[in-house]
This record gives sequence, C-alpha cells and structure tokens, in this order.
Amino acid sequence: MKKTLIIDKEMKKLWPTVRVGCLQYKVKVEKKNEELWKYLKKDIFKKVKDEIFDYGVNEIPNIKESRAAYKAFGKDPSRYRVSSEALIRRIGQGKGLYEVNTVVDVNNLISIESGFSVGSYDTSNIEDELVFRVGKEGETYKGIGKEEIRIDCLPVLADAKGAIGSSTSDSERAMITENAEEVLTLIYSFSQNQDLEHALENGKKYLEQYAGAEEIQSWIVE
Repeated sequence: MKKTLIIDKEMKKLWPTVRVGCLQYKVKVEKKNEELWKYLKKDIFKKVKDEIFDYGVNEIPNIKESRAAYKAFGKDPSRYRVSSEALIRRIGQGKGLYEVNTVVDVNNLISIESGFSVGSYDTSNIEDELVFRVGKEGETYKGIGKEEIRIDCLPVLADAKGAIGSSTSDSERAMITENAEEVLTLIYSFSQNQDLEHALENGKKYLEQYAGAEEIQSWIVE
C-alpha cells in the first residue's frame, strides 16, 4: 500500500521551497553489489573530490540550501550536519563509505551525487500516514548505531507512533536490514531547482540496477 506523506505547514512557513521525492518499491535486500562499488570508487568518489575542490563542502549545490534551511529551523548545521554533507566530508577525508547493504548503499549514492539527504525506511515498521516536520523541543530517538539523538529543530519524518528519521540521522525503528521486503526511500530537498526531479529519476534507475528493486512507485510531495 502506497504511503501518504504531507509536509507540515509550520515547516513550509519557515522554508517554503521544501519538497520530498518519494520512491516506494519491492526489493530483496542483499549484502553487497560489486558493480555498485566499482562505480562508486571509479567515478563517484573522484567527482565528489572535484566538487569539494571547486566549491568547498558548504557551498556544494543542495548542501548549501540544506544548511540554510537548518539555520531557519533553529539548528546549527555545523554541529548537526545534513547527511549528504557528512557523507561527502568522509569521502573528501579519504575515509570512503561504510558497506551496509544494497538499498542503503544506493541510498548513499543518490545522496552523494545529488547533494540531497536521502533516507530509506522499511515500510513494515512505519504507519501509512507520514509527516515531514520540524522536531519538537526535547524530542529524541535512538539513532542507528548511536545513542539517543536530539532531534529538536531538525527536519524530521514522523508517523502516529513518533519520529522515524531525519535528514541528519535515522532511527533504528525502520532501518533497512536484509529482512526488508518493501522500502520507502525519501529524497529531502530544500532547494528551488529541478535537481530533485533528476535525483528521483536517477534513484529509480540505480535502485533497479544495483538493488533489484521492482514495482517502483515514484512521486513528489510539495
């Protein structure tokens, strides 16, 4: 069943250009796709280092706008980095990326290539109605591989049970494991350009090619 996502009005007031690209699909999650990692190491890592050289990390398109949105929401983007920036900084420092599984690895590819934060969620562990909003005062959740994360003032994805993820770091509740059979991948855009449409198109292609995704539904929430 296709999930329903809305963007909270208060978030829209603070940052009117916010949009979310959505991909929902069936998948058999595997540990690793060798062709994906060849592509990342041969092409994407070099491209990222070139972009860092040309712009500096903070000025890379779509990271720049995401940082500005964080400030508008009341969060310091240098302390709580948008996930795409954190990934690109790792590559720039020569640390590479963690190998997680085929869905998460594609998730990271989309993020690095586009500059947008991208989150993937096991649909069996989230409700049918979702909202993208600003985190509330005192709100926290257990991050993936981390302790409790403060998510107040961060852009947050939530359902009726509470927050699931953010454009900085997702929670354990809906994390992608090899048991996931259906996934919702969200591309979080704070930019006033057409890059989200391109990221959505490329994301669909990469998910089919490297993760074996099937029955992909694609749409944008504004």
